[in-house]
Amino acid sequence: MKTRIIKKSIITKNALFAALTGIVIALAVIGCSDDKAEKTAPAKVVHNPFDHSHEVEVTDVQKHKFEHDFSAQCVDRELKNSVNKENDEKRISESCMCIAKYMMKDLTAQEAEKFMTEHENPQSLRIKYESAGYHCLQEKVPPREPDFSRQQ
Repeated sequence: MKTRIIKKSIITKNALFAALTGIVIALAVIGCSDDKAEKTAPAKVVHNPFDHSHEVEVTDVQKHKFEHDFSAQCVDRELKNSVNKENDEKRISESCMCIAKYMMKDLTAQEAEKFMTEHENPQSLRIKYESAGYHCLQEKVPPREPDFSRQQ
């Protein structure tokens, strides 16, 4: 029985020594990095899709064309489902123009090109449309305040 306990303690000590030795070696290898290799190697350029600082600016003509084209498309789309087109047209055209102007503020050249030349609506335009729609429609119809009175 004593020999089993002695053998287990020797095995446990050897395993512990091996584990500690492996950890020390791993930390030493990680700590000994070559700083010169990082300085001489060219920096890897990571493309950030939210960084618009290097993009081509959208001209005023493109913005104006986008504003009118987008507004016209918006009016056509909304009037398609309208029951009373004559009465709704003025209200819808004002809302669509507000949305187009709001979207035009941070329009990128790539988005303008996709919309005007390729007749596509990229995902970024859809996100801007939803944000602009919320902004423009909240101005027209303010949200109702809750009624805290206890009267029924």
